This record gives sequence, C-alpha cells and structure tokens, in this order.
Amino acid sequence: MRYLDLLRMSASNLLRRKLRTALTVLGVIIGTASIVVMVSLGLGLRKSSLEQIEEYGGLTTINVNNYSYYGSSSDDTEVDRIDDKVVETMAQIPHVEVASPILELSVMAKQGAYEGWLWIRGMSQEAIQNMDIDVGEGTLPPADGSLQLFYGNQVITNFYKAKTNEYYWETGEVPDVDLMNDPLFVIFDMDSYWQAGSQDSNGQTIAPPKKYIIPTCGIMAGDLKTYSQNCDSVFADIDALKAQLKKVFKNKVIPGQPATKSGKPYKDIYYEEVYIRVDSMDHVQEVQQAIQDMGYNANSNAEWMEQTQSQMAMIQMVLGGIGAVSLFVAAIGIANTMMMSIYERTKEIGVIKVLGCDMRNIRSMFLLEAGFIGFFGGLIGLVLSEIISVVINSVASRASEGYYEHLSYIPLWLILISLVFAVLVGMVAGFFPALRAMKLSPLAAIRNE
Repeated sequence: MRYLDLLRMSASNLLRRKLRTALTVLGVIIGTASIVVMVSLGLGLRKSSLEQIEEYGGLTTINVNNYSYYGSSSDDTEVDRIDDKVVETMAQIPHVEVASPILELSVMAKQGAYEGWLWIRGMSQEAIQNMDIDVGEGTLPPADGSLQLFYGNQVITNFYKAKTNEYYWETGEVPDVDLMNDPLFVIFDMDSYWQAGSQDSNGQTIAPPKKYIIPTCGIMAGDLKTYSQNCDSVFADIDALKAQLKKVFKNKVIPGQPATKSGKPYKDIYYEEVYIRVDSMDHVQEVQQAIQDMGYNANSNAEWMEQTQSQMAMIQMVLGGIGAVSLFVAAIGIANTMMMSIYERTKEIGVIKVLGCDMRNIRSMFLLEAGFIGFFGGLIGLVLSEIISVVINSVASRASEGYYEHLSYIPLWLILISLVFAVLVGMVAGFFPALRAMKLSPLAAIRNE
C-alpha cells in the first residue's frame, strides 16, 4: 500500500467520527496550550530577570569597593586605600578590559527658582564609553579636559522649588529646569553652604561658597518613567572633575577624601569604588577572586545571574510539569479513541488482512491517525497559547506599569519542540492500539459483528 493511500485512509477514518475526533483533538489542544504557556512563563521570568541584570550593570562588570577603609584618617590604613596605582594593578589582571576609578561627590545645583542635589560620578573616558549608555541629547563627557556633565534621564526629578521644597514625586509637576540649554550653577563646597552666615572659631562670618557654571554635554535617553542603573546619575570625566575639585578646594581636604593626622589633605586622590569590565562572562568569577585576594570587596551581577538561572530552572520544571499533566491526560484520550476505533473497525481490519495487506501498513495507518490528532491538536494549541501569552503580557504590563512587558515569552524553538512533542505523544498513545490491530485474527475479525 502506498504511503499516500495510508494518509488518505487515515484522514477518512478520522472524518467519519467527527465529534469523537474533535473531542480528542480538544484534549491535545488544552494539553499543548497548557504546557507551552507554563513553560513560556518560566522563560519570560528568566528573560526579564536577565534583562534587568543587564540594565543594572551588565553581566561582565565588577564593582570594587573599599568601604571599610575609605575616609579613614589613620596613616596605618593607607596601604588599604584605592589609589591610581591600585587601579593600574587591577587593570593588569588577565581578562580585564577596562579598569576605572570612580570619584563620587554630592553637590548642590541651582537654576532659576529651582535647586537640587546631584550625585556626580567621575569616571575615565574608556569606562564611560563602554557602559553602553543610550544618549538622548548631546554627547557623553568630552576628553578635552573641560568639566561637562552628562545627566541621567531622571536627574531632573532631584530639583525642587527652593521656597516650597516640593519635589516632583510629591506634586507630579515636572520642574521647570532646562539642563541642556540654560546655565546651571553648581556649589561644590557644601560645608560652606550649610555654614554660610554663621561664625567660625575665630569669630568671623563664614561667606557663602562660590558658584560655578558647569555646562551640560548631554542627557540620557528616556522619560521620567524609564528606569535603568544610571537614570539618576550624573557623569563626568574623572580627570576634569579632579582638576575642578583641586581648584575649588585648594589646600583644603576635598569632601569624602581622607586627611592626615594634622588635618591636611593628601597629595593623591583616593577612591571609594572601581569599575571593572571583563572580556567575557566566563572569566568574571576568576577576576573577582583575584581582586578579593588583593583585599578589596568585589561584587558582580554574574553571582545574581547564577542564582537567578537556578531559580528560574526550578520554576520552569514545576510549571512544565503542571502543563505536562494536561498533555498526559490528552494522551490517554488519544489511546482511548484509537482503541474504540479498533473495536468499531474490527471487520474492516480483518478484510484488509485477508486481502494480503502488510501488517506494517495496518500499524502505520493507526499511527498516522494518532499522529494527525496530535499534529492538529498541537497546531491549534500553539495558536491558543500565543493568544493567551498576549493576554497575559497585556494584563501584566498594565498591572506593573510596564515593568513586566514580557512575562510570557514563547521563542521559536519552543513552538517547534511543542509541535513535534504533540505529534510524538499522539503516536506513542496510538502505538499499543496499533499493535492490537496487527494481532487481530483475520478469520475472527471477519466473523465479528
């Protein structure tokens, strides 16, 4: 018997019993949709977690800090501080692509009736260029030696009306501040700012600190609801920032920097953090361990990713198992349908055998019928799962205000595997009924009424 004839007979047999076939296919539809949706939820959670980790620093970056010793005035801890030499040593560690010190400083900015707190992060040009910052307006901080500030897309919410102290998060009113085009006055000497008007130990009135006009070079892309690791940061070239601070605090201790026992500033600048970028995620832990061996704290998103992957794998197994139960029930339904088909077509099978039909053709015919049920059930189940996925994502996005836009994620490989799996489940479920059909006695089958 030709293969085309087998296909035609199998399809004809299924169409003769439309209601039973439809109900059996419905079981496969529900089973396939259940397992695909359940697995898609696990994949979506994993994908969202990895995207969030990537947004908050990436998978190949290491944050080095020395909080235990930073700011200490004791000379015996000087060797533990982070200076340019220490950063250069870290840069020589194998697989390190970028090693940049981070010089952080809190300042007061003023424009018109508004003032706000800025947290400036001075970093090297190489580090800023490698942070994959999405520029909305202007450019990243230039390397021409001038101090220019690059603002995160949510920095403007740090400004408030000086008279009322009302912030954006309290009123919902966006501050009337143009960071890009209007001049911005920055106060670096915050001690003088708070003590202005009071008297020092010599009885002299402390004068207000000097304001500096610091131009803006650019603003990060995104609106006030776009969250990222650097959305509320202000970046500057570290060399330009150090030059500006040495000018502002000439012969004085720069805020946040350690001082000698006599209260004088050190010649060198010390850092609280170091930004490290590794050439590959496979070497992150190796570099992290090398930095920890130097006596410094080192943290990376790779640690979170391992924990996240482990948790997501467990969630996927649980959700996939729940969906598999539905498909298992559908397989029982297919087996039941095929067994009933054999009982109803016993005489037909006997005639086919008497006419000399090969036993393998009889087996193939029943397997094809079961495969058809699995294929069409799986195909319609995939369409249903796509619809359910869209609904889930829409509801989750609205409920979380856009935070979970892809809670359910169905990749192409899941579609293909699910369809093949549905067909295999159908054929496996129809295997034993097919064997029974092969073993029927031709004479007994013909006599059956």
